[in-house]
Amino acid sequence: MKKVYQDDQEKQQAARQRHFNIRLNVFFFSAFIIFTVIIVRLAILQFVDGPSLQAQESSLTVKKVPLTPIRGSIYDASGARLAYSTPVQSLYITLLKDYSTATGSKNRPEALELAKKIVKVFDTYGDPVAGKMTADGVVEAMDLDSRQSGGFAPRRLKVGLSDKEVAYFMEHKADFPGVDVVEESVRNYDKDTVAVQTIGYIRKFKGASTSLDKYKQLRSTNSDDPGLQYTDIEDVGFDGLEYQYQDELRGKNGYKTIPVDPRNMADGIAEITPPEKGDDLHLNINKNIQLKTEQAIIDQLDWLHNHPVSGKYHPNAQTGFAVAMEVNTGKVVAMASMPDYDPNVWRTGSITPSAYEAIQNVYQNGTIRSFSSGQKGVHPESVVLMGSTVKPLSVMIGLNEGLFTTSTPYNDTGVAYFGKNDSSRVRNSQGHAYGYLNTPAEAIRESSNTFMVDMIGERLWRKSGSDGITLWDKYMKDFGLGVLTGVDLPDEYKGYREYVNEKETSLSRLAYASFGQQGKYTTMQLAQYAGMLATRGKRMEPQLVDKITDFEGKVVKQFKPKVLNQVHFKSGYWDEILKGMATDVREAFKGFPYDFARKTGTSTQTIYGNGKKVDVDNGVFIAFAPRENPKLAVAVVIPEGGFGAYSAAPVARKIFDAYDYEYGLDGVPKKTLEAANKAAEDAGTSNNH
Repeated sequence: MKKVYQDDQEKQQAARQRHFNIRLNVFFFSAFIIFTVIIVRLAILQFVDGPSLQAQESSLTVKKVPLTPIRGSIYDASGARLAYSTPVQSLYITLLKDYSTATGSKNRPEALELAKKIVKVFDTYGDPVAGKMTADGVVEAMDLDSRQSGGFAPRRLKVGLSDKEVAYFMEHKADFPGVDVVEESVRNYDKDTVAVQTIGYIRKFKGASTSLDKYKQLRSTNSDDPGLQYTDIEDVGFDGLEYQYQDELRGKNGYKTIPVDPRNMADGIAEITPPEKGDDLHLNINKNIQLKTEQAIIDQLDWLHNHPVSGKYHPNAQTGFAVAMEVNTGKVVAMASMPDYDPNVWRTGSITPSAYEAIQNVYQNGTIRSFSSGQKGVHPESVVLMGSTVKPLSVMIGLNEGLFTTSTPYNDTGVAYFGKNDSSRVRNSQGHAYGYLNTPAEAIRESSNTFMVDMIGERLWRKSGSDGITLWDKYMKDFGLGVLTGVDLPDEYKGYREYVNEKETSLSRLAYASFGQQGKYTTMQLAQYAGMLATRGKRMEPQLVDKITDFEGKVVKQFKPKVLNQVHFKSGYWDEILKGMATDVREAFKGFPYDFARKTGTSTQTIYGNGKKVDVDNGVFIAFAPRENPKLAVAVVIPEGGFGAYSAAPVARKIFDAYDYEYGLDGVPKKTLEAANKAAEDAGTSNNH
């Protein structure tokens, strides 16, 4: 019995061991499965879900605040800086606590005390000439209630710190929590006020985004890339080249990466990613030619006020506009809208009401837009009727439509009748009767209104009826009149085509259009038109910018001449109209060493306003030189200046002279010859001694 009992004990022990081993294996296997699942899950979190989770965490705890880049510069053709940004040191504060009236009032005394400390530094180390800041002013700039900016966004306290202020704040950073010295820029413009309306000006993004569609869209679709985000206090181009090339000039934001706590307040040390400087514009405008052009207009306006033209003075000639464009390249070397102003009034991105009132009638570009001169009473705008400058094109239309030939004569009696029972009539300027004109070229040279009415306006109507208006419109647009020139500036005016007004008969409209009384076009359009006559049919795109370079001087974009459209006429037709472009301007061009093609215009314009009706004579002039192998086309407009030969032509002469000096109308710059002659004289004097 004892042996059996012992055998049972051994069997029981073996059974228990087997059960234990099984349970242990199950445990280890279960543990292995669990740890395998955990490891796989961790791997998924790390390698699959990790990046997105990390981005979510970052967006919740880190804010990237844009830092405005340094704006690119604008240079003239010789390398003179016309617009540039200079660095200044500004003081910013990032609020590290809630100082708001609603929820952080207990912390507010701390902010007020900090403001007093900051003002004390300003008073001690700041520029004594600059205006004093008060503690209340600093508190207002702190925006403690976050009315202007979010809790984490830096607030600007002062622009233009002195070296001593910068040094003090940098050395005592621990005493001014959240305060940083940040380098910014201020926009500066050439003190000689060079082509200021063409260069344009800047405004703050906050104001611009409520006015211009470009910035409205940027605000509504602000980029996720902090480098492309705009801040309210950032300066942006608002007009001219500053606006046209905003994206290139701006550069790219840097940003400050700021850790924030759940209250949206800064919490931790910020990291700085520096901004990228904007690209630079290099213009075709030559500062020396531009200044000569501007001064020529001012001098001519003064001359018209003090010298009678055709027996009367012209005191209301208060504005003048000129454009000079190379005929083969489209490069605009001068573009003047006078009077001008000092654009540095905009340099901080804003302007006082009194300063705006002083410039409101001169800050726009009158060479591409139409606006009032600001004079009291009834006066024309900056865009006027083109007058007799249309006559070369009128004759070309007549020739091409078969209305007459290059040898068709015409007897000019001084008056032309048209309409039912000859009820309407047009006279030549001052009632002149030019007599027997052998060719259409003579009609252009003598500026015969009657030829244009009889031989073009009325004959075109007899040939095509009301369709003559459509045909006329096509010719005008082919020559860039009534369409955009393509100049690289915003808000260009197409001009006003009065001949499409159906209140008058088609015959009447064609008759008056034939000698320049039915179309108002910009000075830029007239310059492009003159260049098209010079090239015998190529309409070149006007180009203000020659190239764009980055901050290292590498060319980012090089602009090349561009032909917008081209017209083709018989060579004999071109010869005829260009032969006629020989109007008498001997007084203005006395001693001019080149043969040149030109056409004067005196557009008589009826102005209505304030219950008044006034007829005024505007001076218009187009020309290109030299006649053979032309280099430069010029257009000048002097509203209320009287005859173009006396009001506008003298300005053009000075522009041609300036270009000849800088570049040479014959390809040889006269300043180079002048320098060579002076060197030879100096060498001769030295040898004599």
